[in-house]
Amino acid sequence: MSRAPAPADTASPAIQVLERAFALLDVLARHTDPVPLKDLAQATGLHPSTTHRILNDLTLGRYVDRPEPGSYRLGMRLLELGNLVKARLDVRDAALDAMRELHKHTHQPVNLSVRQGDEIVYIERTYSERSGMQVVRTVGGRAPLHLTSVGKLFLAADEPARVRAYATRTGLAGNTRNSITDLARLERELAQIRMRGVSRDEEELEVGVRCMAVGIYDDQSKLVAGLSISAPAERLEESWEPRLKETAAGISAALGYRG
Repeated sequence: MSRAPAPADTASPAIQVLERAFALLDVLARHTDPVPLKDLAQATGLHPSTTHRILNDLTLGRYVDRPEPGSYRLGMRLLELGNLVKARLDVRDAALDAMRELHKHTHQPVNLSVRQGDEIVYIERTYSERSGMQVVRTVGGRAPLHLTSVGKLFLAADEPARVRAYATRTGLAGNTRNSITDLARLERELAQIRMRGVSRDEEELEVGVRCMAVGIYDDQSKLVAGLSISAPAERLEESWEPRLKETAAGISAALGYRG
């Protein structure tokens, strides 16, 4: 059985054995259980003896494991290397270009925020004078979790006991007449956020400013940041929500999220 040719727009390695090794790793990546040598040879179009020699070398390098004679699976060395790559991934770097595109679509400030303790911290923002809104909290600025759209995303991801502990620690102090300062009301809103996947700030942090936010997740499905659009209260458009979700999903995918 001959191996199918690579697509015309895909560059091939200069060394043939590397191309064959990559093909074997790709096949192993599609299986959770160990794969027999015969099946690997058939899937790649390689002769069984060639397949065996390459797998043996990959096993020596710990890129492949041989849990029992004649069957193979991906090795722990790939996990070690993957963790090194993950450590280099920065949510800001992954998000910045997408944030700029979202800003072009909305013409309103787009914010990237992370949680630090009982607050969110703005780590990036794209905006222009066209937004018609003065940016009060710049990069590095902080705000209480329960008063912000992104902060409520993080609270919605917490266990109920942790939300109650947060309420006790902070007293749910308010900034405006719209601020949520009652635990029962906050819990109801967090339940809605879990169902919809979108959080709102309805002039709760600043009078005249509304926000919508969606979470960004890493390869462990952990909420690591929030992407939000801020706008003057009368200018926030519901039609932005799908684009916001799409943008956040793309950033999550760049971080390895496969949810």
